[in-house]
Amino acid sequence: MPSLVHQIGELFLRAVPVAFIVLIFYFILRALFFKPILGVMAEREARTLGAQKAAEAAQSAAAEKIRQYEEALRQAKAKVYAEQEAERKKLLDERAAILKEARAKASTEVGKAKERVTGELDAAKREIEVSAAQLAAEIAKRALQVPPGPISPAREAL
Repeated sequence: MPSLVHQIGELFLRAVPVAFIVLIFYFILRALFFKPILGVMAEREARTLGAQKAAEAAQSAAAEKIRQYEEALRQAKAKVYAEQEAERKKLLDERAAILKEARAKASTEVGKAKERVTGELDAAKREIEVSAAQLAAEIAKRALQVPPGPISPAREAL
């Protein structure tokens, strides 16, 4: 058994320089290789997060601008619709005024025509009364006349 402990002791003694060399390589690689790589990776991560935050900020700004644009567009449409409605109401009012004026004019013309027809009717009645009296007198005169013969020309006229 002492030989086995002796062999293990020799093995550890031969391993000490290798372990020492491995530790030296570890510190050298850590200082020259891993530290700069870890620094670059951390910087890349920071830039990536910064770019993501900037992209989110740009998206939210774009969404806000879109909302403002849509609101402005909605207001412009409402204004145009209001102007169109005002113009339509103005035209309807003008049309109603023209119709009212035309109706009033037509009413006065109808009234004048009625007066003229009434006047013509009165004149026709007077004329008929005058001519009726003359016709009645002429009919009475012809009816009272004695016929000249069996067939008289006066009877043929009737």
